[in-house]
Amino acid sequence: MPSSTIVHAAVFAVGALVGGGVATAVSARNKRDVLPPSVPAPVSTQTAPPPPVIDVKPGQGTKMETAPGSLMQVDTTVLKYGNPGPISDLLVRRAYVAGYDRRLRHPAWTAEHLTLASLGKSALEPRSNDEAGDRANSQFTEDASIPAMFRAKLSDYFRSGYDRGHMVPAADAKISQAAMDETFLLTNIAPQVGAGFNRHYWAYVEDWCRRLTSTFADVYVFTIPLYLPKLDTDGKWRVCHEVIGNPPNISVPTHFAKVVLASKPSSPSRPDIPEISTGAFVLPNAVIPDEAKLESFVVPIEAVERAAGLTLFSDAVKANSKHICKTTKCDVIVRRFDDAVKRSDRKAIAAPK
Repeated sequence: MPSSTIVHAAVFAVGALVGGGVATAVSARNKRDVLPPSVPAPVSTQTAPPPPVIDVKPGQGTKMETAPGSLMQVDTTVLKYGNPGPISDLLVRRAYVAGYDRRLRHPAWTAEHLTLASLGKSALEPRSNDEAGDRANSQFTEDASIPAMFRAKLSDYFRSGYDRGHMVPAADAKISQAAMDETFLLTNIAPQVGAGFNRHYWAYVEDWCRRLTSTFADVYVFTIPLYLPKLDTDGKWRVCHEVIGNPPNISVPTHFAKVVLASKPSSPSRPDIPEISTGAFVLPNAVIPDEAKLESFVVPIEAVERAAGLTLFSDAVKANSKHICKTTKCDVIVRRFDDAVKRSDRKAIAAPK
């Protein structure tokens, strides 16, 4: 994976909390999945004290810094025998970077940097077919870099009723077979409804992200599983989701977000000044009609950040960017990708060995 890709993706992913669960809803097409507007909290005139900084060293007491340059000894070695975490598994691959959620056993987020060159479509950087990855040569694989206790397993998906849905699509990683193989690691997979979503509308959205490279020089794509509350008949909001596996291990997201940042030179005379466009889309993990408009899934970027517990872009970037649907067409192209795959290389989920 080019170093510039890792740097860009990692910079935008700073502040990501791999803990994944949510307590706040973002807008969806169904109004019952929308939280009512919140009442602004009263502005406090008092300055909040800085949070304490805890320093723990093996075999020593815990030290807590409460003021600049001031360390106080705490009479406890509560973490002497281990720090429970949470552990953030930052996974740096050839074509993407991801944060893995050990509790939910799927990515908390994935980040990728798409260009014409990375997709093998640049006339300036042609790539031979021998160098490109072929999904027919890739297989879904458990990620041995994750401790077995927290690892998603192939058997978890067997007869689950859900597809093994790529967060970073295989089609985005054609730079090499090794890069494509990494998209088939289960740390890049989350359970998705198959017909009508993963094999259809979700695939159209992934294709739209790739097509942005024909308009923009650089396209950054974040994919984020979400768990959004729904208003029940008793007037209370609840988060309800399925868990698959034996024993039940892998959580099934209620929604998925695609957040994009695309840049291009603002003018031929000032190629050093980029024009930034951003946009966020939240789709339910459910059957979506082919005729649904992509713009109907638009939400504020802040809504995704709040729901996922992530900081994707700085306030300055968000304030100085244009909405991507204002600078390019937010239209999906309906292509029955799965029909072609069925005739060639789509593999059924095999029984666990």
